[in-house]
Amino acid sequence: MKAYQQYFEQVQTQLKTVFDQTEKIEQAAKWIAECLANDGFIYTSGTGHSHIFAEEIFYRAGGFARVVAILDEALMLHKDASYSTEVERQEGYAARLLEGFPLSEKDVFIISSNSGRNTVSIEMAMIAKEKGSKVIVITNLKHTQSVSSRHPSGKKLFEIADLYFDNGGEIGDASVTLEGLDFKVGATSTATGAVILHGMMVQAAENLIEMGIKPEVFSSSNSDEGEEHNEALIRKYKGRIKGL
Repeated sequence: MKAYQQYFEQVQTQLKTVFDQTEKIEQAAKWIAECLANDGFIYTSGTGHSHIFAEEIFYRAGGFARVVAILDEALMLHKDASYSTEVERQEGYAARLLEGFPLSEKDVFIISSNSGRNTVSIEMAMIAKEKGSKVIVITNLKHTQSVSSRHPSGKKLFEIADLYFDNGGEIGDASVTLEGLDFKVGATSTATGAVILHGMMVQAAENLIEMGIKPEVFSSSNSDEGEEHNEALIRKYKGRIKGL
């Protein structure tokens, strides 16, 4: 079997783990729909490569308008990738970062972390819960249970969450073993994590419609009819959503 075929097989196997978590998808979607129906916001964050998931549902065609993505340069990769690894382990950084975000009991906070062990994401979850927000986590259960926490509490991210999803990944995320190479290749968490995220969102949209509420979602800004629609949403939320 060629390497790409091994990778495809790994992703398909892991997606089975994702698809088996139907009760969690439905519970998460219920919380998200209730959040949006009650004028709340969907907050979302991730450090390192997991910041991809915050961007995945922010200002996205087919995605909700009321999404607040916490995209901090020091925790991302485009400015100083190796430094982001240092920052995500710093105690107190999350508290300073979240000072600018008015989390409340109306809100849902989705936090993505493959390892679930680093201090910033764990502190974010703790702060969000203190504010009364529902905390939903996407993590790699096999990986997180194989390592120790870097937070002083000794807790992992999934242990703090109100609800967590297992992306079904391998320890270390990379999934394909190649003869002649000491380390595996082919990370899978992005593929499976995106499916989990969008599964929650599309179900929440259906829930809102069943509640008699028309969901506020972005269309493609690259379609003629979508641009006008999006501009109206941007005017409505630009002062309330950072980065919009």
